Amino acid sequence: MRRAAAFLRIAAAALVLPLACLASSPEPALSGVVEAIEANHLDLALQRVEKLVAEHPTFRLAHLIRGDLLLARGRPLQIFGNVVKTVPREKVEDLRAEALVRLRALRERPGSERLPRAILQLHPGQKHALVVDSRRSRLYVFENIDGRPHYLADYYVSLGKRGVDKAREGDQKTPIGVYHVTANLPRQKLSDFYGAGAYPINYPNEWDRQRGRNGFGIWVHGTPPDTYSRPPRASDGCIVLANPDLLSVGSLLQVGMTPVIITDEIEWADADTLEAERGALAGELERWRADWESRDTDRYLAHYAADFRSASQNLGAWSRHKRGVNAAKSWIRVSLAKVSMLRYPREADFVAVTFEQGYRSSNLSNTMRKLQYWKKENGRWRILYEGSA
Repeated sequence: MRRAAAFLRIAAAALVLPLACLASSPEPALSGVVEAIEANHLDLALQRVEKLVAEHPTFRLAHLIRGDLLLARGRPLQIFGNVVKTVPREKVEDLRAEALVRLRALRERPGSERLPRAILQLHPGQKHALVVDSRRSRLYVFENIDGRPHYLADYYVSLGKRGVDKAREGDQKTPIGVYHVTANLPRQKLSDFYGAGAYPINYPNEWDRQRGRNGFGIWVHGTPPDTYSRPPRASDGCIVLANPDLLSVGSLLQVGMTPVIITDEIEWADADTLEAERGALAGELERWRADWESRDTDRYLAHYAADFRSASQNLGAWSRHKRGVNAAKSWIRVSLAKVSMLRYPREADFVAVTFEQGYRSSNLSNTMRKLQYWKKENGRWRILYEGSA
């Protein structure tokens, strides 16, 4: 039993969530079960786990631990989930996988001084940002404080059955990229399959479309009423949380505003490194703005990459259009506000930049929300794509 108890102890410890989430979570009670196991008070542990199962009857991992404790009365346990053969092997393997990824997330949790390198800057209206670490089956919530990310909470999630890097409709993969929440679908408008609700994201985005990726219907959603949590790889591409966790996260989401960054593995950095990277790109963005105002079209176009694309133009067509427009102006004023900078996963020095652009000239005035993709080439930032956001 000693070996199994050790596994149960570390597995359950991995289920402990931040204080912000504990009010709706069964993990504190599960920790009490493990404390009793550690003290070799197996009868007390069984009493506690039976109470836990009664309070959370759909929490399957708790059921598995209860089964282990019952079996321990008759023979020593050699492995976590040492259940009778009538239980399908794949179900036990799913629960083991869930316990292990929860454990890994706990043991490798970054210190408070570490920040996600993906979030260079949030604009004032973006109160929170989500970052999904697919290898750890973990969703991290960051609060926006003066444009910089500050860790708030993290949660276990299930992702696509066939992993990540979605490319085709029906491939059962979760996309990798920078997205935003586009809607709030309440529980009353959904089937029970989606649990407490759903939040669609904007896959495929502009970069996905340029890369030929397709598909639709990628949501952040809950679990059916008879299921507390699902295995790490169990969805058709969506990001799935336990219903109490979805309610906690959902209370923070802003339709059209909250970023959802899905990555293989979060790259962490210290505040000084993040600030230096943010400052370098912010400086280049300001030079682009100033060069546009100057009406020196050659200087302005030098900010664009050779393989630049807009919605319908390559660099050559874009250059001809801009030369014609600028020639018709006697003056131009450009302002940028609400700037967001989010580093794109898997792409070296590639950042999605959005901002509110105010444009005034001698014969036109407008305001628009704009999206640009910037990529560093030969040590200099250049624009790969530009269009409305």
